[in-house]
Amino acid sequence: MDKDLSQETQRIAFGHRVRRLRSDRKWTLEDLSERSGLAISTISKAERGVIALTYDRLSQLARGLGCDMSAFFSDSGEGFAAGSFAVARKGEFKRQETENYVYEMLFTDLWHKSMRPMMGTLKARELHQFDEFVQHGGQEFLIVLEGEVTVHLQGRDPVRLGQGDSVYFDSMIGHLYASGGDRDARILVVCENVDPGPRDVPSHRD
Repeated sequence: MDKDLSQETQRIAFGHRVRRLRSDRKWTLEDLSERSGLAISTISKAERGVIALTYDRLSQLARGLGCDMSAFFSDSGEGFAAGSFAVARKGEFKRQETENYVYEMLFTDLWHKSMRPMMGTLKARELHQFDEFVQHGGQEFLIVLEGEVTVHLQGRDPVRLGQGDSVYFDSMIGHLYASGGDRDARILVVCENVDPGPRDVPSHRD
């Protein structure tokens, strides 16, 4: 399948889920904007599949809707219970592609996890192509799997990481990841879920 078409299909599917979650609550775009802190135009564009949201905005949207972030990628899921055990085979992930990042969201069928693990690809681009620092609650871990990565932390000197290097930090610090070389870099990121508490797990099916 054409890569651009695939991205468009993913954005549209994501938008349908967001609109359905909002409609289930009988909320307007303005209602969700007030609860999430995202602009009405941003939510509208996401629902129409015009844009893909970065991790911090996904987190804001999930908090505003009072749902697990995984609900944006899976129509149904089960809460992760004590004593549970799960395996994700190679290629089992949900893809979220933005201008600068490709997120591979792992274990999206397990909701209310304490951690949000994801693989990722950092496109080989310059920092000036990023609009603003990413910032969200919780703590964050990154390890470089392939290539080189420059971690930009707001108010701090950039940190350059090579394959096998890792970093752990407070996600409330504004941060950006960029490929440190002339080719894409591969990373594994684990973000703390600051609101994993037990809630009813909605189940939607077409």
